[in-house]
Amino acid sequence: MTAAPTEALRPAPAPEPGEEPISPNLPLTPTQLEAFGEEMDAIRQRIIASLGEEDAAYIRKVVKAQRAFEVAGRALFYLPPAWPLAVASLSISKIIDNMEIGHNVMHGQYDWMGDPGLNSRMFEWDNVCPSEQWKYSHNYIHHTFTNIVGKDRDIGYGVLRMDPDQKWHPYYLGNPVYAFLLMVFFEWGVALHDLEVENIVAGKRKISENAALHRGIMRKVKRQALKDYLLFPALTGPLFPLTFAGNATANLVRNIWAFNIIFCGHFPAGVASFSMEESEDESRGQWYLRQLLGSANITGSPLFHVMSGNLSHQIEHHLFPDLPARRYPEIADEVREICERYGLQYNTGPLHSQLLSVAKKICRYALPDDVSEVPGVPLLQRLLGRRKPAPVAVVPDAA
Repeated sequence: MTAAPTEALRPAPAPEPGEEPISPNLPLTPTQLEAFGEEMDAIRQRIIASLGEEDAAYIRKVVKAQRAFEVAGRALFYLPPAWPLAVASLSISKIIDNMEIGHNVMHGQYDWMGDPGLNSRMFEWDNVCPSEQWKYSHNYIHHTFTNIVGKDRDIGYGVLRMDPDQKWHPYYLGNPVYAFLLMVFFEWGVALHDLEVENIVAGKRKISENAALHRGIMRKVKRQALKDYLLFPALTGPLFPLTFAGNATANLVRNIWAFNIIFCGHFPAGVASFSMEESEDESRGQWYLRQLLGSANITGSPLFHVMSGNLSHQIEHHLFPDLPARRYPEIADEVREICERYGLQYNTGPLHSQLLSVAKKICRYALPDDVSEVPGVPLLQRLLGRRKPAPVAVVPDAA
C-alpha cells in the first residue's frame, strides 16, 4: 500500500532574492526550508491520523512470531542433531526482538495503543543494554543531534573515526580492528556507550559520574548472563555445553546483523555530517533536512525490511522516529519525490554496496589526511631517500 502524496506535484519554492543556502551541507534557503518542513509535517500528521487496528494487529503478530521462534529454538536444543536449527531459530528471535520490536517500541511508536507490553516506558529488551539508558543515548542524544560532530556520540561510538572532522590520532590506525570487535560485541558496545570511557581517559569525565549508569548496566548484564549462559543451558542438563554455545552463537549472529544494518544506515559514502555552529537555532525544516542528509537507506525485500526493524528505511526513521516503522515503506516514495523536487540527495542502495562503502570509510579514516603524519612514515621516507621527481619534457605549442 502506498499513500497518495498530499502535494506531490507542487514545485519547490524558488529562493527569495538575496537568499543563500544555510551552508554547503544544508543546501536550502530559509524560504525553501520552511516549505520543506511543512511537507514533512504533512506526511507525519497524515500517518498519525491513520493509525489504527491494522498497525496494532501487525505489531502483535510480530511479537507472536518472535516468541514462537524463541520457543522453537529453546526446544530444539534438546535435540543435538537439530543444533543448527535451534541456533537459527533463536538468532531470528533475538534479531526481531531487538530490531522490529524493541527498537521501535522504545521509540514510542506504539504508545498510542495503551498496551503495557508495548509501551516505551515499560518495555525491556533481550540485550545487555538497559532500556532506560538506551532511550537517553539513542532517542534523545542521537536523534536530536544526528551527525553533529562533537554532539552525536553515535559517530564512531566513541571508538572509531568515521568523519574527517574527527581529529586524527595514531590510535585510529586500529580503526578496522576496532570496527570488527565492535561488530562482534555490539550489544556490549552499546551498553558501555553511555559510560563515555573515551572521555574518562581524556580527563573530561570522572568515573564517579558513572556510578548510577554502572549499577544499571551491571544489573542488566547479570540478568542476561543468568538467562543465556546459566538458566537455559542448565535446563538442558547434560547438553549444557551445546546450549551454552548455541546461546552465545545466537547473540553473535544478532550482534553482527544489528551492527551491519545500523552502520549501513549511518556511515556509507554520501552521508553528511554537520558542525555545531551550522546547527544552532535550527528551524523545524532545517532539523528535517539534517536528518535526511545524515542518513541512508538499504534496498531489499519486505522480509529483509522486517528483519532490519525497517531501519533499512533509516532516512524515514530519522525523519519520523516515533511513527510505526511498518509505515516507512509506505512513505518512502513520497519522501524520495520531495527530495527530487528540492534537488536533495536520497541516499539508498543494496546491502552489499552500502557495506562496501562503510568498510572503505572505516579504512580511509584510520589514516590522517596527510599520510606523512602516520608514525614511522617520515622515518621510512628518510631511510629510503626522497626521490626527486623525474623531469617532465615540455613540448612547445606549434607556431
